[in-house]
Amino acid sequence: MYEPSRNLSSFHIAGFQYWDGATVLDQLKPGTKLTLVPETDNPHDPAAVAVRFDGVKLGYVPADHNELISTMLFFGHGDAFECRVQQVAPERSPWHQVRVGLYVTDAR
Repeated sequence: MYEPSRNLSSFHIAGFQYWDGATVLDQLKPGTKLTLVPETDNPHDPAAVAVRFDGVKLGYVPADHNELISTMLFFGHGDAFECRVQQVAPERSPWHQVRVGLYVTDAR
């Protein structure tokens, strides 16, 4: 039986070097659940979606991935997604240290 992948996209967290990700980097492991928070009042991008871990802002969903996610969150469908850490690479440049996956929630 065919079963499609739940993975919608994966990306490195945008702006990781500018926020507080370094303070929790040692707590992030593959599979760690992250929270997506729309920032409709963001002056740079009204479709901005922040990525958070335990209330700590890690950065953003990259602009080339955020439009659909932002719309779904705005209309209350955030439970349709799961955002999880896929890879942590502390030795890499800050903008490539954390790769996350965005998945469709399996509600079957």
